[in-house]
Amino acid sequence: MDEAGRGSLLGPVVAGAVIIPEDEELFSHIKDSKSMSPVSREKAFSLICKYAISVSVGVVSHRFIDKYNIHNATLEAMKKAVLGLSKMPDLILVDGIHKIPVPIPQKCIKKGDKLNKIISAASIVAKVYRDRILNAYHRDYPMYNLSKNKGYPTKEHLKKIRIYGPCPLHRYSFKGVREFVKD
Repeated sequence: MDEAGRGSLLGPVVAGAVIIPEDEELFSHIKDSKSMSPVSREKAFSLICKYAISVSVGVVSHRFIDKYNIHNATLEAMKKAVLGLSKMPDLILVDGIHKIPVPIPQKCIKKGDKLNKIISAASIVAKVYRDRILNAYHRDYPMYNLSKNKGYPTKEHLKKIRIYGPCPLHRYSFKGVREFVKD
């Protein structure tokens, strides 16, 4: 299990869940999604989807994030991803320190996306899936340059929020956005 989009100012948080075969040789080149180029991530995503026993994604909206906070939204996305697997795992390896609210044994691994190939694979699934969502959002809101910044609080994105105000996809409860929300 891993997530993508936790620190973004816009759009959903996405969790990836992956069950890979015991023979992990196919996945030996996989590493944390943040350390891979977009092209390498896309290739790895295709490989994971082709050879994994099961792959699932959980998506939780910016509205849910604003209502229940990013921590609860992340756990909800992870829960959705696990429950979407075609086969339930015997053990869930979770990137981070918080267990998911499902009755399956879990091991939380801080920096797990860097330390464990299975978690790295989940990080790739979550990141690629979320990037595709943000690329689609870019077509409707090109002024924020979402295809480049993916909604994260870059200097450029913050400047665009100051100029145009937040769009309906922004997380209004987040610093960097809420000061521009009109009541």
